[in-house]
Amino acid sequence: MVPLQAYQTPTAFKHGLGALENLADEVKALGLKRPLLVTDQGLVQAGIAGEAGRILKQGGVSFVQFDEVVANPPVALVDRGAQVYREEGCDGLIGLGGGSSMDTAKAIGVVVVHGGSAVDYEWADPNPITKPIPPLIAVPTTAGTGSEATLWAVITDPERHIKFNIGGTPLIAARVALIDPLLTINLPAHVTAGTGMDALAHAIECYTMAYAQAFTDAVALLAMEYVGRYLRVAFAQGHNKEARYKMSMAAMLGGLAYGTDSAGAAHAMSQTAGGVVDAPHGALTARLLGPVMEYNYMGEPEKFARIAQALGEDVQGLSVWEAAEAAVEAVYRLTEDVEIPTMQALGFSEDQIPLLAELASKDPQTVGNPRDIDYDGYVKVYKRAFELGR
Repeated sequence: MVPLQAYQTPTAFKHGLGALENLADEVKALGLKRPLLVTDQGLVQAGIAGEAGRILKQGGVSFVQFDEVVANPPVALVDRGAQVYREEGCDGLIGLGGGSSMDTAKAIGVVVVHGGSAVDYEWADPNPITKPIPPLIAVPTTAGTGSEATLWAVITDPERHIKFNIGGTPLIAARVALIDPLLTINLPAHVTAGTGMDALAHAIECYTMAYAQAFTDAVALLAMEYVGRYLRVAFAQGHNKEARYKMSMAAMLGGLAYGTDSAGAAHAMSQTAGGVVDAPHGALTARLLGPVMEYNYMGEPEKFARIAQALGEDVQGLSVWEAAEAAVEAVYRLTEDVEIPTMQALGFSEDQIPLLAELASKDPQTVGNPRDIDYDGYVKVYKRAFELGR
């Protein structure tokens, strides 16, 4: 049998200013009677979880709130959420928040349906996920992770000091992505920066990965254009609705660019390093993206030249190689403009490079990287990342 490339998603994408007001209607349209609302304490304190609850109650929807989500959600948190789901007799899920809340909701669904613990469903071939999760509505409150669109959940295993992937199948996808850019208005600037750069990393890595395909290339390029044009504005003007809308679309498109595949070296590095130091995923990925691109561009020079165009660079009169280098420089400038912290500021030290390189070299996302990379290559990229922080 000839291996085929494929793209499939069961998610309905619904977006608009004030889209959250439709939450109860979307719950009822899925036939849910008692969903589990998965969120975090930050959104409780900000009043966003309360607003979602008000809308559900006014719409006549009974729900259970699970607001224990933390950044880089651990296995025990997922298993606890699955226990609450069962004890409360829930019949569906709402993931309200950033990637951590949406990923937690997906993973809870896997455990509810299959039993056991979240750690039992680390991605493998054959995939351990064989049945669809309960109906999930994903409501992003940041613009970057794209978890509302991806077929993945990233969970932390504190015992092994690693993050691992659950999913890679439409069986884990949200049934509805309800995208309300107003939920990102006045998001803290550092969160805007980190999540926005994460969306850019998704787009760039999925566009340049070894098994990219036409559909994902198309959405990845538009995601890059939106980030290049609007991230600085959203960072500088948290209230700017146009910038917030376009960044929400960039996040969604970046998530779609994943398809059923993975990314590349930047995510292999940030995902494994995030299991060593509890650093924000978006900021960490952003800090590594430039050095990875600097290492990678010779593998796909034409595509990197196209990235430069998408990011608004004037490449007229440049050779392919010069344009490819311009893409790298454009990402470096954007990284500095939105004040992404250095590796050192994120809590890492140079003496960790051998460990970090070893972990990254074993990450499955390495396979799709556009330039061959091994332990020595990762050491080189990490050294460059630390050098930029001196």
